[in-house]
Amino acid sequence: MMKIITFKNRSVPVYCPNEQSTSFDLLHHKLNELELDFDFRKKWKRIRSVEMVRDVAIFQYNDGTKLYLEVS
Repeated sequence: MMKIITFKNRSVPVYCPNEQSTSFDLLHHKLNELELDFDFRKKWKRIRSVEMVRDVAIFQYNDGTKLYLEVS
């Protein structure tokens, strides 16, 4: 299932399995915690998509690299 998450006026698609809708809520909460982290905000500008695997968010950049973030 695909959902859209918006952070700092930029929307990114989030791919998560149907049974993991609570992980999407945890991701939204974690992004609110990272709102004042300037290093993460710079990284957010280059993120193409997010994939949720259990309690880990995998951010995929435009150049193919990945950033893993635990959301629990």
